[in-house]
Amino acid sequence: MATSPIAALPGAAPDALDRAAAAAAAAQARAGVDVRELSDIPALTSAALLLANIWNTDRPPLNSDVMRALAHAGNYVVGAFDGEELLGASVAFLGLREGPTLHSHISGVHAGAQGRSIGFALKLHQRAWAIRRGIESVTWTFDPLIRRNAYFNLVKLGARATDYLTDFYGDMSDGINQGQHSDRLHLTWPLLAPHVIDLLDSVPSRRPAQPDAAAHAEPRLAQGPDGGPEPHLTGAEAQLCWIPPDIEAVRREDPAGAAHWRLALRTALTGALAEGYRIRTCTRSGHYLLTRRNPS
Repeated sequence: MATSPIAALPGAAPDALDRAAAAAAAAQARAGVDVRELSDIPALTSAALLLANIWNTDRPPLNSDVMRALAHAGNYVVGAFDGEELLGASVAFLGLREGPTLHSHISGVHAGAQGRSIGFALKLHQRAWAIRRGIESVTWTFDPLIRRNAYFNLVKLGARATDYLTDFYGDMSDGINQGQHSDRLHLTWPLLAPHVIDLLDSVPSRRPAQPDAAAHAEPRLAQGPDGGPEPHLTGAEAQLCWIPPDIEAVRREDPAGAAHWRLALRTALTGALAEGYRIRTCTRSGHYLLTRRNPS
């Protein structure tokens, strides 16, 4: 049988894999789930139905036949189970753009299981899976207006934002994204970087300290007196862009206001990146912290 492209990559050092696997197992135990690979049609059909439920659409964002092909080719297709109940799913495939990397295309957790850190368990399983195959980075995209995801990705996982992708997927018809531009932040997660190892493998339950630069940053995008976005002109070395705490509620109650926030954040972040800033983290107060890139 032919070897899949992912399986053909060299393996990681045993100690790195052991630490990553231990962290992943601990995360699953805390979440009360067992994350395992999916390959048979009934399990993949269940995963497709779960994703359709999470994205509030009749048509699954990823069909079971596509997942079947990805799994058969050796890619990452998993489910998070509490006993025999499927509560989460994640699909990723080999990417060569920054390559080789594992590109995490979609991950979701059932609304009734939110708050159990199942998403964290899925990501740590994904990390150990990739390291076992000699893959040292995972990439994915997320909506930069979703504050909880920004904090989760940049702070809890230690991923790094690399690009702002304007209307990346074009028009989307699911219940989460319909009627708005599909702007995304592109992330790279360096799985064996010292800060990620320290964050996930050494003391996985601690809260990372916020960078000192946040205390001296000036606002580039803030909330105005009317509750809408208020841009500021600043050339400070460290800058802050505020994110609404619940943009999904804003979309339901004030679609025009949500669209205003989309444009304002897009302008602020793309402008900052073009000026040589990088998105360093997301603060607990809901700000992107931007700092100038170190000269190469």
